[in-house]
Amino acid sequence: MDEVDPVTATLLPLLIAVPLLVAGILVIIGRRARVHAATVLLIPCSSLTASIALVIAVQHGAVLAHGVGLWPVGIAIPLAADMFAALMLTVTSLLIAVCTAFALVCGHGSSRFFAPLVLVLAAGVNGALLTADLFNLFVFIEVMLLPSYGLFVLSARGQAPERRIAGTRLYVAVNLLTSTVFLAGVALIYGTTGTVNLGELGAAAKHDSRVALAGAVCLLALGIKAAVVPVHGWLAHTYPATSPAITALFSGLHTKVAIYAIYRIYAVLFDGDSRYLWIGVTLFSLTMIIGVLGAVGATTTRSILAFHMVSQIGYILFGVALFTEWGLTAGIFYLLHHMIVKASLFLSTGAIETHYGTGALGELSGIARREPWLAAAFFIAALSLAGLPPFSGFVAKLTLIMASLDAAQITATIIMIVVSLITLLSMIKIWSGIFWGPDDTRSPELDGTASTTLTVAPPRASLTLTAPAMILAALTLALGLGAELLMSLAHTAALGLLDPAAYLEAVTRP
Repeated sequence: MDEVDPVTATLLPLLIAVPLLVAGILVIIGRRARVHAATVLLIPCSSLTASIALVIAVQHGAVLAHGVGLWPVGIAIPLAADMFAALMLTVTSLLIAVCTAFALVCGHGSSRFFAPLVLVLAAGVNGALLTADLFNLFVFIEVMLLPSYGLFVLSARGQAPERRIAGTRLYVAVNLLTSTVFLAGVALIYGTTGTVNLGELGAAAKHDSRVALAGAVCLLALGIKAAVVPVHGWLAHTYPATSPAITALFSGLHTKVAIYAIYRIYAVLFDGDSRYLWIGVTLFSLTMIIGVLGAVGATTTRSILAFHMVSQIGYILFGVALFTEWGLTAGIFYLLHHMIVKASLFLSTGAIETHYGTGALGELSGIARREPWLAAAFFIAALSLAGLPPFSGFVAKLTLIMASLDAAQITATIIMIVVSLITLLSMIKIWSGIFWGPDDTRSPELDGTASTTLTVAPPRASLTLTAPAMILAALTLALGLGAELLMSLAHTAALGLLDPAAYLEAVTRP
């Protein structure tokens, strides 16, 4: 493991402080649309650059750690960046930038509070990924959620009020409940161990059943936030109730931060205890099945994709249920791939919904003829989601299947293959329901001289509206063709979870 410059570690708080500070400044200066738009794109791009620098700094297994304010361990807010955290920071920063650009183009970011809310959300995400303290993990998750409530409401304007209200109510209620449960779990851990610092909790649950029970409460809350079966229904009912841009943004952040926390807590607190892995194998296999079956009966693009999101979360978390070197590697690779691909799918179908006014199957056809770039973006991301070569989804799914076979999980392996086939059929369902067939996008218009009407084809979607989905689709192709680099980085991250000694030492270092 290489030594890293300790000065670099002191810059970690800037990933949290800068977005918060800039968000406050934007609120103070008021409605200045161009300033807001430029700033809300610049900050995530800066975070992306810093995150890539972190990946380079920790590429050989090093861990950057810093106690905010230089207070001693146990008092300072500990921040730590290993390869897993750095990779997550990189992808989340990319998605925030791309999804925000899409929101600005389609008009869903026109509110004066949109940019500040997105920046506060970004600060919460960065904090949740960097913190090495369970209580502060709770705090940063709440920092993520509070602006999300505002974004949910602001970006759903123009939809049916009852749908917006129902979706918002369910989203808020579920997240408040799970936050309360998570905080209770953190309190139980503190009550049994006297600390919530991850550096001081190494393998605590493995050696004390009381800590294991307290940790299980935290994992339960995170499982709800990640939409694991049987507590998954909220996601399919809430994500389609907001705007396509916010759906895409949330798909890459909220559930994925919860998944990251599950990986981290089970690796550190439980030290990968094999006694409980069967629970994960069972739940995550059911999540794959029930999620994809829900997609079969859905009738709108975003509903289908939301149910598929549940199903794919089962795949991602199966890596931690295996808790082997290649199981964790495959799970981390799958997590990063899925964040990109799912956002691309939401953005391509969202562009159609925004431009043509509907995402319901059967109300449009022949979009591939009118929008070849959007069709190509959807086609690439859909094949990647289903796990076909040469895209990143093929590498992710194949590696996970091989890891499952190596762990003698034959039933789970069969489930993965069958669910992949059903996923492909669901993607074909969207393709045939919207993209294929004759061009049926003409709308009636009076001819101005008689009572008859003319059919007028709407203009094609602009390049700025299609570019976000195309960028992410191109990235999944690049990650598939050049999978060796990301697989190597994911393997480094997996080794850090298998043996968290370096992480624990860095976090508790004076």
